[in-house]
Amino acid sequence: MYEQNNTQPPDRSAAQQDAIDINDFVFAATGARVRRLTTPGGEHWFPAVDVAAQLGYANTRDALRQSVAEQHTTSLDDLARSVGTADASCNIAGHRLKKSMKMVNLQGLIQLVNGCTKPEAQPFKTWVAGVIATLQRDGSYSLEPAPVQPAPAVGTAYVMPEQVVEAIVRLEERNLYADEMLAAAAGERNDLLRQITDSQNRMADALRDIAEALRRPSHSAPAPGLTAQQLLDTWKKRHLLVTDDVHTVAAVLAPALARGEARYHVEEIAARTGMSQDRVHDCLRMLLKRGCMRQTGCSADGAPVYVLP
Repeated sequence: MYEQNNTQPPDRSAAQQDAIDINDFVFAATGARVRRLTTPGGEHWFPAVDVAAQLGYANTRDALRQSVAEQHTTSLDDLARSVGTADASCNIAGHRLKKSMKMVNLQGLIQLVNGCTKPEAQPFKTWVAGVIATLQRDGSYSLEPAPVQPAPAVGTAYVMPEQVVEAIVRLEERNLYADEMLAAAAGERNDLLRQITDSQNRMADALRDIAEALRRPSHSAPAPGLTAQQLLDTWKKRHLLVTDDVHTVAAVLAPALARGEARYHVEEIAARTGMSQDRVHDCLRMLLKRGCMRQTGCSADGAPVYVLP
C-alpha cells in the first residue's frame, strides 16, 4: 500500500496550484485503490465508491445514506465548481473520475468505514484507519522506500508492512487449498461420470440381449416337419425313455408336442394308457427331469401345459 502522487508538474509553484490535486492510495494486500482529491484550501475528499466497494456495499448511495452525515458528502461536480478553474475539470477527466460521483471528506470517510461491520472487511478498514490518521497528522501518506530499488523504468519500490505480508501469505494459502479441493471434487465427479457411463453401457447390452432373445423363435414351436414318431425316436437314441411306462406316456404326449404344446390332466393320460395316476405322475416327472419337455403353466381348466425345451 502506497501513495501515488499524481500532482501537477514540478515546475509549477505552490502559489500557482489552484486546481484540485489528485493522489491514489493503493492497498497492497488486494490492490484496492482509493483516490484522494485535495482542494487548493487543503481539504481532502474521497470518491465514496472506492471505499464502499471494498467494504462490500452493493450500492454506494445506500451506504452513504446509512452511515454518513449529509454535511460530510458532496458531488464531484459541486467540488469542481467550487474550485472554479478549467484545470480542475481537466485534472478530474484525466483520472477517469465522473462528475456524478459522490465524495466524502475525512469525517465522512471515517463514518463510512466505521459503519461497516463485515468481518471480511476488517483488514481494509484497518488500513483506511491508518491512512486517515496519517493524513490528519502529516497531511500526506506514504511508505518507506525499500533499501534496494529496481531499475528506474520499473518505478519506486516500498517496504510492505509485516501484517500485510502475512495477510497475503494467508490468502495465497487459502487459494492453494481451494484449488486442491476443486481438483479433488473434479476427480470425484469424473469417477462418478465414468461409473454412470459404465452402468448405462451394461444396461444397453442387457437390453440388446433381451431384444435378441425376443426375436428368436419360441421354444414351444415345433421343429419344421417334426413328427411324433421322429420325436420318440430322438428320445430313444438319447436314452431318455428308460422304461416302457415312460415310453407309453411319451407316446401320448408326442403328437401334441410336435404340433406345439400338450395339455393333459394326469387322469386323462391314466385313462388312455391304463396306468395308475401315481405311475403316470412319476413318468411325467421323469420326462421333465430328462429334458424331454418342460412345463410352462396350466390351462384354464387346470391341465398342465407342456412344450418342447
